Amino acid sequence: MNKFKIIKHSIKSLLTLEPRVFQDHRGEFIETYHKSNFRDLGIFDEFVQDNHAKSTFGVLRGLHLQSSDASQSKLLRCVYGEVFDVAVDLRLDSPTKGQWVGEVLSSKNNKLFYIPAGFAHAFLTLSDISIVNYKLSDFYNPQKESAIYPFDKDLNISWSDYINCDEIILSDKDKNAQSYKQFLEGINEN
Repeated sequence: MNKFKIIKHSIKSLLTLEPRVFQDHRGEFIETYHKSNFRDLGIFDEFVQDNHAKSTFGVLRGLHLQSSDASQSKLLRCVYGEVFDVAVDLRLDSPTKGQWVGEVLSSKNNKLFYIPAGFAHAFLTLSDISIVNYKLSDFYNPQKESAIYPFDKDLNISWSDYINCDEIILSDKDKNAQSYKQFLEGINEN
């Protein structure tokens, strides 16, 4: 028996999973990962690294990715607060290349967001504080890392639907990230 309600998106392979929550007078219990259940869903990634990101209101982390030979699948969950989580399809042979899907993840809705390899990823903190835990299918490699400017007009991600863009806080790396067109030009050169 599958322990998740599965929500499919317009971009093939992206999945939102709603786990069963067991609640009683003591609190709640949620199974967020079980290898055989994920296999039943067609997810065969071997997760090798777990990350934990704590952010304050307005922090936008991303759009980040690693090059194709070190590309990472991700399984994300917001365990405290609320975030708007975004995946951008960068798979070269995909009919949805350059399109994105966003999902609100929170400690209240308990959703998990599965992002396969070949996507750029970002999340924006909507609450005073958020804590996002995520699994990766490949190790972080700074030599393979890349970033795309999250406000790129060609991608047109609707960050402002969630908070005023003047309140968004970016790292210097993300402020100075390449455009989507530059990213594509770099791929075509290789």
